[in-house]
Amino acid sequence: MRDCATGLGSMWLATQGHKAMGSPLSISHDPQAPLAPIAPSFDAKVKNVIYIHMIGAPSQFELFAHKPELIKYDGKDCPQSYLEGQRFAFIQGTPKILGPVYDFKQYGQTGTFISDRMPHLAEHVDDLCFIHSMQTDQFNHGPAQLKIMTGNQNLGHPSIGSWVTYGLGSENDNMPGYMVLLSGGRLPRVGKSLWGSGYLPSVYQGVQCRSTGDPILNVQNPAGVNSSIRRRALDALNEVNKSTYDQVGDPETLARIAQYEMAYRMQSTVPEVMDIAEEPKEIHELYGTQPGKESFANNCLLARKLVESGVRFVQLFDWGWDSHGSNKSEALNHGFKDKCMQTDKPVSALLTDLKQRGMLEDTLVVWGGEFGRTPMQENRNGDAGNFAGRDHNPNAFTMWMAGAGVKKGISYGETDELGYRVVKDPVHTYDLHATILHLMGYDHQKLSVPFQGLNQKLTGVNKAHVIKGILA
Repeated sequence: MRDCATGLGSMWLATQGHKAMGSPLSISHDPQAPLAPIAPSFDAKVKNVIYIHMIGAPSQFELFAHKPELIKYDGKDCPQSYLEGQRFAFIQGTPKILGPVYDFKQYGQTGTFISDRMPHLAEHVDDLCFIHSMQTDQFNHGPAQLKIMTGNQNLGHPSIGSWVTYGLGSENDNMPGYMVLLSGGRLPRVGKSLWGSGYLPSVYQGVQCRSTGDPILNVQNPAGVNSSIRRRALDALNEVNKSTYDQVGDPETLARIAQYEMAYRMQSTVPEVMDIAEEPKEIHELYGTQPGKESFANNCLLARKLVESGVRFVQLFDWGWDSHGSNKSEALNHGFKDKCMQTDKPVSALLTDLKQRGMLEDTLVVWGGEFGRTPMQENRNGDAGNFAGRDHNPNAFTMWMAGAGVKKGISYGETDELGYRVVKDPVHTYDLHATILHLMGYDHQKLSVPFQGLNQKLTGVNKAHVIKGILA
């Protein structure tokens, strides 16, 4: 090969060195303790993540995207340059520009503009890192939610929480490493796929918690079964599984034993961690919580308790942010206002609580939806309707982060004068994923698993970049 006239041998040897530099990580999990903590590839700024997803895509123009030009053009025909070659979920013909429904004010030492719908969150503006140039390539809810949660618009891929727990494990062997809290009265459109483990082992999927009854299904023993009986039954089951493993050698069998054992430990741990009733009065007043009821406020407090207990990744989903204006509950001037009132104080309380406990030093809080909204009034069926509403806009939307690893009090990226397209520092969902993994100590190009002939990654085969401009 060395003496080949064309030099192909040398070329091949050279590529092997390059290939080794970019080769996938070899992460060794203990089959009998698949959630045991694992050291990241490099020093991590973040140990835990609380990811708050507002299902339906909240309008950036009524929250964080201050666009005075929208007031100027309010009620005028949308420029044709905004419509040509574009696909919309519902807009037809030539819609009217819709000015911001709510007023904006400047807050904090940074003078950042926030709408009057978020007065409590505005108190934290100097701690927030806004990304105003988010983009996605999906304009319908289901695929867009999958895209931002799993990196792929199709079903069957692991969620970001699954990748994180696969790479890092968890610090509490009595609890799942990835837990999910729901509010708003409805599941996301694509359901549990948003926190599924895809082709990763099932132990890394998100565990959904309930607001009423048992926090996790079957966490309590049935009538007539006590802890001693449960222990003997598990011991017998484990013997059967161990025998199966000796015969077949499938590592999933050992993982199953580990999951049964963790479930047994969870029976004593989960009820205690998930009980917010014992929290001090001042904490309940801070969050606006009501123990025993389903609420976003309760979930924010639970998120703090779960992270405090060593859960690696906590996901909050809140349904009801799809503000088309087709009815009162989906109107920016009605239902949207209610959603802001339900969530503003609890999110602010979560940041305050984490900060006063010193937990923002190693916890990252992420807030956002699946895409943005248009600067145009939605005119479904050619009629703007009786309520204010906006259509889906994948071209530009706003998210924010706070806590470990990110700069405080900054606004990254810019959109055009009407907030429709990104004009500076675009950030795709892939870049968001790459950045979160980077903050947790992993190179997104190397954290992968072989599946269907490809080293699968959260960022796929796309060119993703860490958003260096927001890193502390």
